[in-house]
Amino acid sequence: MSRTRSLALGAIVAGLAAGPAVAQSPLAQGPLAPDSGHTAWLLSATALVLFMTLPGLALFYAGLVRLKNALSVMAHCVAIACLVSLLWLAGGYSLAFSGTGPLIGDLARFGLPMGRAALVGSVPENLFFMFQMTFAIITPALIVGAVVERIRFSAVLLFSGLWVLVVYAPVAHWVWGGGWLMGRHVMDFAGGLVVHATAGTSALILAWRLGPRDGFPRDLSPPHNPGMTMIGAGMLWVGWYGFNAGSALAANADAAAALVATHLSAATAGLVWALIEWRRFKRASMVGLVTGVVAGLATITPASGFVGPWGAVALGAAGSVICYQAVELVKQRLKIDDSLDVFAVHGVGGILGTLLVAVLASTRLGGSGYAPGVDMSAQAVTQVLGVAATVAWSAVATLVLAFVVKRMVGLRARDEAIEEGLDLSAHGERAWNP
Repeated sequence: MSRTRSLALGAIVAGLAAGPAVAQSPLAQGPLAPDSGHTAWLLSATALVLFMTLPGLALFYAGLVRLKNALSVMAHCVAIACLVSLLWLAGGYSLAFSGTGPLIGDLARFGLPMGRAALVGSVPENLFFMFQMTFAIITPALIVGAVVERIRFSAVLLFSGLWVLVVYAPVAHWVWGGGWLMGRHVMDFAGGLVVHATAGTSALILAWRLGPRDGFPRDLSPPHNPGMTMIGAGMLWVGWYGFNAGSALAANADAAAALVATHLSAATAGLVWALIEWRRFKRASMVGLVTGVVAGLATITPASGFVGPWGAVALGAAGSVICYQAVELVKQRLKIDDSLDVFAVHGVGGILGTLLVAVLASTRLGGSGYAPGVDMSAQAVTQVLGVAATVAWSAVATLVLAFVVKRMVGLRARDEAIEEGLDLSAHGERAWNP
């Protein structure tokens, strides 16, 4: 973790753990007033991260499904954004970013009792709350891609709400909120563990529990609108600048380094994925090109503030190759209908970046180096431990939540609703008239 992010998150843990009264005074390691430059950048980054979900992810996913299900995917993303926003205020933020417990926070920040004067590092805590909210919104929205075209709308909402509190908030606390992994100096600059490993693992488990679409894996319709998918991917790429560079929590050299790394990894991964397709099929598809871009973005996320430009190129290339193989592994060998490759792209990419940053962060390779007293081998052990714990917790919790949701509202839509299409059966509308 960069010094800037360490100071900012350390301040919220140390300065706010005592409760709301402390929040009315300046934080221990913060200035007397917010820094206008840092605040302006984080305001912009917050908007960019929300832009990733709405409309970026919504369009990216909607273009990949059949026409009769496009609107339902968009509705899932919008509804999750609304629900998670309220849950973040009502306890999610506090569980992630208050208290000093190693596993979970407390409810000292419930309902944002600190007022406008409280700071996190050199930015208002209200802004930090909002920035972190956008991360909490996109993470369960990513999971939707694994279960499109066959899941009940009520199941999406219930599962997503419970998942944010049971999976996302605890892992965010472990890594960023003063928990046990933060104490071990785990390197996750912008969410390789907190966002991608959690969402990818849960997506795989939920897709397995839900069962495949009819005709899987050989008799499925192709994406109805690759052009829409490209537009959504472009929005994700732009929004990812806020996702990664914004995670420096300041307008500084760390943010600039993360921005460069993010772009180079995405560009490399897109070209490598296209090359793989060209060698196998003598053509490079638009869907494959942008899937590679997203794989590069997921892979660089945990390492973005820690690696140099050539490290980012290496991560983009590795992410594209490994994620491409993971797509075939999940669908052809495991026979799991992770419909839009959430685990193969986001989960595998995020995990790969989390592991490789232990090497590529070395100053000899142009990286930022490690925490005091930590060398490459010790960092590698911490990264492996972080991946193992995050994947295990996400998998077990998702199995339990899937059981609860199935008993309460059901998981899979009725066969006739699936045949008609979830746009009409669940929402009474179409994305557009064919």
